[in-house]
Amino acid sequence: MRFPNRHILAALTVTVSPGLLSANPSAEPHLDIIPRTQHEAQRIAKVTALAQDFDKAQPFEAKSAGAATVRAASKAGAFSQPSENISFEDKLTFEVGNGMFRKLWVSSPSSTLASDGLGPLYNARSCQRCHVKDGRGHAPEGPGDTAISMLLRVSIPGEQNEKTAEIEGYLATLPDPVYGTQLQDFSLAGHAAEYRLQIAYNSIEVPLSGGEIATLRAPTYRASDLGYGPLHPEAMLSPRVAPQMIGLGLLEAIPAADILALADPMDADGDGVSGRPNIVWSVEYDQPMLGRFGLKAASPTLRQQSAEAFAGDIGISSPLFPNPWGECSAVQVDCRTAPHGDQDDRVFEVDDEGLDLVTFYSSNLGVPARRKVNDPWVLRGKEVFYTTGCTACHQPSFVTHRLADQPEQSFQLIWPYTDMLLHDMGPGLADNRPEARATGHEWRTPPLWGVGLTQQVSGHTHFLHDGRARSLLEAILWHGGEAQAQRDRVVEMPPADRAALITFLESL
Repeated sequence: MRFPNRHILAALTVTVSPGLLSANPSAEPHLDIIPRTQHEAQRIAKVTALAQDFDKAQPFEAKSAGAATVRAASKAGAFSQPSENISFEDKLTFEVGNGMFRKLWVSSPSSTLASDGLGPLYNARSCQRCHVKDGRGHAPEGPGDTAISMLLRVSIPGEQNEKTAEIEGYLATLPDPVYGTQLQDFSLAGHAAEYRLQIAYNSIEVPLSGGEIATLRAPTYRASDLGYGPLHPEAMLSPRVAPQMIGLGLLEAIPAADILALADPMDADGDGVSGRPNIVWSVEYDQPMLGRFGLKAASPTLRQQSAEAFAGDIGISSPLFPNPWGECSAVQVDCRTAPHGDQDDRVFEVDDEGLDLVTFYSSNLGVPARRKVNDPWVLRGKEVFYTTGCTACHQPSFVTHRLADQPEQSFQLIWPYTDMLLHDMGPGLADNRPEARATGHEWRTPPLWGVGLTQQVSGHTHFLHDGRARSLLEAILWHGGEAQAQRDRVVEMPPADRAALITFLESL
């Protein structure tokens, strides 16, 4: 553990350079925070200390999301339940938000006035089309399988503006002058789609201890059938698969100070792990904030991330991103001048109320309870996970802020297994596309809660940012950079320990 007293430190006012954000509650304007007391900070440090005893589960470990934890349902809807501690009244709000999340948007003009404004260029017609059953997406598998839950981000090198210049270490980029920041593979009638995603895989064999051999698949991506001419010569492409949706409100409620206390950018402790926070610009609050959401932690809040998805994925305007044509560039004149859903009395295609409903729904998707936490094989795998050093990035637990207006997320002991920081994962996983402070080799540590239910919910076991890994073992074997040592230990450990490790992960 790099910072044994990190939660005590986090309870105090921590000041870093202006470009990196002041880590006290005032830096989290989206949350109505009740400050912790020193006594609470000491209790938190004790309850979140890394496990030393692997003969039995830790207290409350089975409740991954504290009081918000839901029953581990045996059906595909396991990720679609509201937080267990949500009120009856708020369950109704949750269901209305679910309706917005599942809504199929249509083109304008339409008699369905509350649902028109789609595109004209888009990746999906609803949030649910990418996040099927609120689980993770997958790369297209063979002919006939669409890329609807996968997309390509695009950008070119750029220069700082007045806002990003405030953020130390910000890696400025610009949208592609024709295709924007995201390639859309669907379009309305009369408009050309921007591209078609093509993926080719090469097999890589990895010898493991005990004579086992794992086969990885290394992808190559191509944006073919470009509908509006060539990409910029310096265009940088990044493949992204839709991530699972559970527990997002709890991740938003983790104190920024606790996340920053885990950062070790200069690897001062010499463990080879140097997690860094992504600091991004908040469109809503017009200031730098800690990035939390997205595969590179490029969105500061769930509300902004939801608005970004409406604009980029569906072509829907909102108070945060008011362009009714979504991602269409100035070059795409037909797209910009087409009918949109901001006619008559509608200012935005999804208004504040609609955006709040989707944000509330996303905040309150419950995390299923752990399974078999006291099973000897699971406990052995947990010990392997800890002693291999996986907790250097996959921080097991946090205690969320006390929140005056969010009882579901307030002061919960949660077990997401992420530090919410950026880590260099080596050349094998690099997309070579920076995003805010994240380099082309860095990714945010993904939460592991719910990972063992992926097959049940999503019908597959594909992992990592682009779904290349077809199993948890393959995902581990792709780790490099800061996680190279841990990956090599997994390769070299006895096969029984490797199997126990996977069993532990499947229990999360």
